[in-house]
Amino acid sequence: MDEKRTMQENPLGYAPLGGLMRKFAIPSIISMLVNSLYNMTDQIFIGHQVGMLGNAATNVAFPVTMLLIAFAQLIGVGTAANFNISLGAKREEDAKKYIGTGLTMTGIIGVLFLVFVLLFKTPLLKVCGATENVLPLAQIYLGITAIGLPFLLFSGTASTIIRADGSPSYSMTCTVSGAVLNVFLDWLFLFEFQWGIEGAALATAISQFVSFVLCICYFPKFKTFRITRSMLGVKKEYAVKITKLGTSNFLNHTIMMAVAIVLNNSLAYYGAMTIYGKDIPLAVSGVATKLNSIMVAFVVGLAHGCQPILGFNIGAKNYDRVKATYKMAVKIGMCFSVAAFLLFQFFPREVISIFGAGDPLYFEFAEKYLRIYMFMVFTFGLQPITVNYFTSIGAVKQGIVLSASRQGFILIPILLILPLQFGLNGVLFAGPISDGLAALLSITMVMINFRGLEKLQKEKNQKTA
Repeated sequence: MDEKRTMQENPLGYAPLGGLMRKFAIPSIISMLVNSLYNMTDQIFIGHQVGMLGNAATNVAFPVTMLLIAFAQLIGVGTAANFNISLGAKREEDAKKYIGTGLTMTGIIGVLFLVFVLLFKTPLLKVCGATENVLPLAQIYLGITAIGLPFLLFSGTASTIIRADGSPSYSMTCTVSGAVLNVFLDWLFLFEFQWGIEGAALATAISQFVSFVLCICYFPKFKTFRITRSMLGVKKEYAVKITKLGTSNFLNHTIMMAVAIVLNNSLAYYGAMTIYGKDIPLAVSGVATKLNSIMVAFVVGLAHGCQPILGFNIGAKNYDRVKATYKMAVKIGMCFSVAAFLLFQFFPREVISIFGAGDPLYFEFAEKYLRIYMFMVFTFGLQPITVNYFTSIGAVKQGIVLSASRQGFILIPILLILPLQFGLNGVLFAGPISDGLAALLSITMVMINFRGLEKLQKEKNQKTA
């Protein structure tokens, strides 16, 4: 591809949006959905082979993975957004520096994160809500999966950059290959070798390494320009800009991690005051977290698929295409969210049964959890798409505010206050209340932004008339 692309030569600036959405969003969605199988398959196999405590163990270890994914979002989305905006504005040298800085940041943070987790494994798990029955299994699981965390960080970051370079199918291949291998290794290690939770953890680490290798193989054939060693290194100015555009996505996942920690501790504390005890709520929450990861994967995959379109066109000042892309993404995301709502409301027992057996109290609480805590899931397609929209167009402040709203400013305070009056039921009702308020905030912020874009479009039309 010619390194001096213009807006007219780049289909992001003129091709029909439906075709662009299919090209970029479908591989991105598949990639994110299959990536969620890393944890989903562990949960299913562990639930059947290890039992309820195994599900609880992966649940308390999951916030650590969520924090790592937050860093992948910070660097990956920040790099890709700046890269596409630079291309749209015809600043190719800047685009090169963003790629080099982003890749270098990924390697440094990956090594530091691994050391941190290995040094503070047990305190981290206790903070995440591990009970005395769950802690031994969680220590084993996190101790092994920690080895794969740097590889997960790089593949998460690189897949976003690869998609921004115009190769969404290859990005999908990197993720899908690792996830498919993970399913096979889970079956082999747990059912054939009978390695228990150690086998599930090892399967995850190996699969993450395979995805990492596939991502590495892409960069020598980068489409937009040739990547050289001289491009690598952390350039302060570009690292700051990457961080700015990636902050809203980073906050979104970091606060999700904080919510998981508060939720786990609240469920264990207030659950101990009921017939369900500490471990049943933790196990159910672990299953619900993996179900939620499927929804997150679809909606965030959709949003990431739109990022190159949004970034290029905001840089090229095609404001009507920016608005149209967002509207199309929201319609698709809402359809998926409504389907999830119907599934959780009418078939909660069938959904939970996929993750293994349990006693009657386990299923009783599981049905209650899905029907109450996940009640407003039909609005889920709105907030993550809107956060990614603001990030993609360079609206840093709006993205940060919206990222912090649902999980931080709204959900965590409600999780801390409502149970004081209503106990375990208060924990459950915190979910739909925060989801509804976050949806209203998203709609309000987008309407304000659209009015600004309409004004800019009119000014552009007047100048070209």
